[in-house]
Amino acid sequence: MTRGGGAEATGADPRQLWLGPDRPRRGRKPVYSREAITAAAVALADAEGLEAVTMRKVAAQVGAGVMSLYSYAPDKETLLNLMVDHVSGELPTADTLTGDWRADLKAVAHLQRALMLRHPWLPAALSTHRTPGPHTLAFLERALTALRPTGLDGAAKLEIFAQLTAFVAGHAAHEIAQAAASRSPDRAAAEARYLAAVAADGHHPELAEALSAPGRPLAPEATFTRFLNRLIDGLTTD
Repeated sequence: MTRGGGAEATGADPRQLWLGPDRPRRGRKPVYSREAITAAAVALADAEGLEAVTMRKVAAQVGAGVMSLYSYAPDKETLLNLMVDHVSGELPTADTLTGDWRADLKAVAHLQRALMLRHPWLPAALSTHRTPGPHTLAFLERALTALRPTGLDGAAKLEIFAQLTAFVAGHAAHEIAQAAASRSPDRAAAEARYLAAVAADGHHPELAEALSAPGRPLAPEATFTRFLNRLIDGLTTD
């Protein structure tokens, strides 16, 4: 989605992107805005995936010329940054924290998961570095406030938030993939038969024992909560 088909650009300067005006300073006031362009890109990604988000399709959605959009998002990296921050505006930031940092951090993770499941393209968009915009920073501020009772320094708190976000993104991506796979019962049955055969071959005793153990609740919410508890309850403030 770069102009001229050249190498992928690295995105607009963060200060210009987030602190500058949301429309070109010169020329007539346009009938569309950066917000409208970003919302159109998000709607395309929600409906068809990130691959469907092209400047041509976004321009058609807002009724603009393709080239005029480059004044707002000069490359794919910039547009993805705008999209990530746009949907991050759905995250609540004003709720009262409990003061129990583990409980508050778990609440942060559940909010992130819900957001990613609403926008299935988001985990992939977060897999590379994104420059945080105002909505993202507001939610980060909430998470750092939740971690204040730990007494950890700023660098450690940022690391924990990054670790948590990476966990949620990975788990949400897995949930999304599993949901897609569940729509193919023949494939799921074939995988189950394969694992049963492997467990019975005598070469994988640990796996056989694990597969023979009583199953745990497989509801997505329960599974996520179980994994999240292991992650956060194991964090220390040393």
